Amino acid sequence: MNIAKVIVDVPASSINQTFDYLVPEKFQDILQTGMRVIVPFGPRKIMGFVVGKSSESSFDKLKEIVDVLDLIPALTPELLDLGKWLANETLSLYITALQAMLPQVMKAQYNKEIVRMTDSELSSEFENLFAGRDIIAYEEVEGSAISYYQLQKAVQDGDISIDYLVKSKITKKHVTMIKPARSPHLLEEAIYDLSKNAKKQLLLLQYFLEKPEAIAKQQLLKALKTTDSTVKALIDKGLLESFQMEVYRNPYDDDAFARTVALELTEEQTTAILPIKENISNEKHDVFLLHGVTGSGKTEVYLQSIQDVLDKGKEAIVLVPEISLTPQMVKRFKGRFGSNVAVMHSALSVGEKYDEWRRIQRKEVQVVVGARSAIFAPFENIGIIIIDEEHETSYKQEDQPRYHARDVAIHRGETHQCPVILGSATPTLESYARAQKGVYKLATLSKRTNEKAMPEVEIIDMRDELHAGNRTMFSRKLKTRVEQCIQRGEQIVLLLNRRGYSTFVMCRDCGHVKECPHCDIALTFHKNSSQLKCHYCSYEEPMPVECPECTSDLIRYFGTGTQKVEEALAKLIPEARVIRMDVDTTRRKGAHEKLLTQFANKEADILLGTQMIAKGLDFENVTLVGVLTADSMLHLPDFRSSEKTFQLLTQVSGRAGRHELSGEVIVQTYTPDHYSIELASNYNFNDFYLKEMAMRKTFQYPPYVFLALLTISHENKIKAVQTAQKIVQMLLKNIQSDSKVLGPTPSPIPRIKDRYRYQCMIKYKNEPDLRSYINKIMDIFKDEMRKEDLQITVDMQPYHLM
Repeated sequence: MNIAKVIVDVPASSINQTFDYLVPEKFQDILQTGMRVIVPFGPRKIMGFVVGKSSESSFDKLKEIVDVLDLIPALTPELLDLGKWLANETLSLYITALQAMLPQVMKAQYNKEIVRMTDSELSSEFENLFAGRDIIAYEEVEGSAISYYQLQKAVQDGDISIDYLVKSKITKKHVTMIKPARSPHLLEEAIYDLSKNAKKQLLLLQYFLEKPEAIAKQQLLKALKTTDSTVKALIDKGLLESFQMEVYRNPYDDDAFARTVALELTEEQTTAILPIKENISNEKHDVFLLHGVTGSGKTEVYLQSIQDVLDKGKEAIVLVPEISLTPQMVKRFKGRFGSNVAVMHSALSVGEKYDEWRRIQRKEVQVVVGARSAIFAPFENIGIIIIDEEHETSYKQEDQPRYHARDVAIHRGETHQCPVILGSATPTLESYARAQKGVYKLATLSKRTNEKAMPEVEIIDMRDELHAGNRTMFSRKLKTRVEQCIQRGEQIVLLLNRRGYSTFVMCRDCGHVKECPHCDIALTFHKNSSQLKCHYCSYEEPMPVECPECTSDLIRYFGTGTQKVEEALAKLIPEARVIRMDVDTTRRKGAHEKLLTQFANKEADILLGTQMIAKGLDFENVTLVGVLTADSMLHLPDFRSSEKTFQLLTQVSGRAGRHELSGEVIVQTYTPDHYSIELASNYNFNDFYLKEMAMRKTFQYPPYVFLALLTISHENKIKAVQTAQKIVQMLLKNIQSDSKVLGPTPSPIPRIKDRYRYQCMIKYKNEPDLRSYINKIMDIFKDEMRKEDLQITVDMQPYHLM
């Protein structure tokens, strides 16, 4: 087996295949599939993944592998197979699918170094190599007599560690430790021999006589108020020794979490968990849809199911939408399973993410809680996969590979023969329809665990407010209720539903709206910098004083941003203390957590925010939830807009009255009779489901059909249109008679970054060969894509139709 099949890191369709390389003698004992290697490719050296090994090749002259980057494979055999499946499902390149599974650090350019991890005597070759140093450059091994097999063995024994230096940023963290180098009686002798002036040295030796265990150097210097040179003097005398210890950058202090125990389950929870427990003990795969109202105790069902899995020695993956990776969710899992949990989400630093990933890879944890990409955790013995808030669109990746985490979860569940749980108070229509048909198993939790009623919801028609002469963004009722809450010392959550509704600038005389010169979309006004910015290409310009069209000075901004609401609150209810949570205030690492902690500690009366505050939060003192613009999403060109509105309103209503105090919800809207708003106010999911399914059936949308969206973009508008027309013609020849191709039409945002965008949509019920047709079409255009910068993107499960 001296030939490796390698997928190289060149994202081009012409190279989407394996290449054969010779494995040099020095790597033959250690090379395994799933390892990353450096190979010569044309004139350059690039990274690749070994996906197979063979003893023969159909090519005569093979180049040799230059270097092996991993001594433990970065991808397991299962993940290599999953990558193939993923590339095929999402019509992306195999290399892109494999890259999506690894932490960022492992994709960068790097140097390597070798760190000594032990004080015990190493073999003479290693001792000569280190020559008294703790860290050496990796290149030194390559010039020595040490074989890669010896190196791999020393890594596995924990004697040395190989670190990646990413653009000079170290990716592992080491601490210098100090410990006595001699036995206690020899230290005592040394104390007698010290000169009278060496008082600091004396203190140090006495300290180690009492506590002979190793201590971090920084800690030691601080405790004894001494300096580096004193420690060094004793190391030179051979009385103390120093060594490097690797520490993980743990983003959480595990001891800070109060340990919790399993709670007694309600009757509904017991019924729901039984079939899941049976699946776990019989190692059987089913998909369960856990439909539970907010506060019905879905998390407890997750925790107890996971406990069963851990008792069997298996592993669990829990996905939560990025936004609700709130401290509260982490706290529940860390509280129950302590340091056996790794947490993966976007607010961690590159180094923290890498450390958490390595804890999973080294089998040091059995549970991973994370956002979308945690579905690729390198576990090899999965016993359960849980997707909380399964309706969230953040589970769908919007660039290549355009996968949906739910599909990957179900695929891995089948491979490992384990249950998959999808949990939500407002499941997607697709999932609920599958549960109704028996494809998924449905479990329902219709009551809150504390038997409290769901909060009362009142709908306020904002048109009546306008007729009554109230021009503020707060109805009279909401204003009164907020004031009453503050007087009683209770707290309020105000949600500004801003999706699809931004603050644009318009001239009141001629109606001119400032648009981005590179994209066909209105610029958004940012008050703090008084700039107009494009949210698609980052173009910005200062706010104009007069209209560029008619030079009138009546140029104003429209729309309601969180800043504007905050200012309005300050005028109307000056005594209110407000915490604002939006993209601007949560940019910095840890800001999200800090603001929520302040609110939990009652340092503010009102939490005002965008949809990031709608889910997963649990504050016992919140008795009022106000939704300021309930209908801003209803008017988007998206067949899911009613569903998204229903979900958001239900989720945010669930934030009120979760504990002893009862809660109420006030929803302000200009379309009070729209069914999604009416039914959300009664928490009536079933009627909403029936009504919305009827609409989807009439207009032929999912779950009655599947959709595929092709977007064609080019700098020349005519080229984009003509290519789109050709593609539609080719598709029409190949698809079945009951499938439809819509388009080509300009995309809802017809131009982004000076590229014109056209799209066509395929609606189909059964097209078993659709993926191969689309691949053939992509093949026909591949030269133009390479030479003329034509772009064709395919989304087999479009969520953003923009």
